[in-house]
Amino acid sequence: MFPEFAVIPAVDMQDGQVVQLVGGERGTGKRYGEPVAAARRWIEAGATTLHLVDLDGAFEGERANADAIDAVLDAVDTDVQLGGGIRTAEDAIDLLDRGVDRVILGTAAVENPDIVAEISEEHPESVLVSLDAKDGEVVVSGWTEGTGLDPAEAASRYAELGAGGILFTDVDVEGQLEGVRTEPVRRVVDAVEIPVIASGGVATVEDVRALRDAGAAAVVVGSALYEGAFTLEEAMAAVE
Repeated sequence: MFPEFAVIPAVDMQDGQVVQLVGGERGTGKRYGEPVAAARRWIEAGATTLHLVDLDGAFEGERANADAIDAVLDAVDTDVQLGGGIRTAEDAIDLLDRGVDRVILGTAAVENPDIVAEISEEHPESVLVSLDAKDGEVVVSGWTEGTGLDPAEAASRYAELGAGGILFTDVDVEGQLEGVRTEPVRRVVDAVEIPVIASGGVATVEDVRALRDAGAAAVVVGSALYEGAFTLEEAMAAVE
């Protein structure tokens, strides 16, 4: 999936615009313009993968930014992973058939773990299970509901079901530009043999290096790039 450590720009969408939330809370978002422009910007800067999220879909349980996402898919020719509001195997398989490289499942995978195996049977290594942790517990429904699941234990379970990778987000530091916590990431990495993509809290290129050194196969970066804390080129050069 990632032969080399990858720095993946986030293109999170709300009401058809690029938005970055703080701690995953609605109403905290800062807007950064039109999704296609953002996607093209990151591709021109050297991104080899884009991380697309339908934030409205994540909160409401059904995809709400389909037009914006389709526009991005039509505009770029690169590796794309997509999450937010994907609740059924049929929806996931349709997106994969249309050219999305990986679907990200959070709530759907928690509520119905077998969905991971169902999708993976038709599209091997195409499912990223999103394990978003708040206070050490996996949370779902746009980070609003606790599940009682331990992230490392859950990661191991989904790996057995055929997940191609784990997207681990540390919600406690997400969007705050105050730095990462490597220990939660390392616990998940140590629990599985499949790639772990880390997200949450990246503020400096040193944070990017720290997540790589913790064993992550890639890192998703949002606010730090949009706020100009460092450039994508600087982040990629830091982990060469």
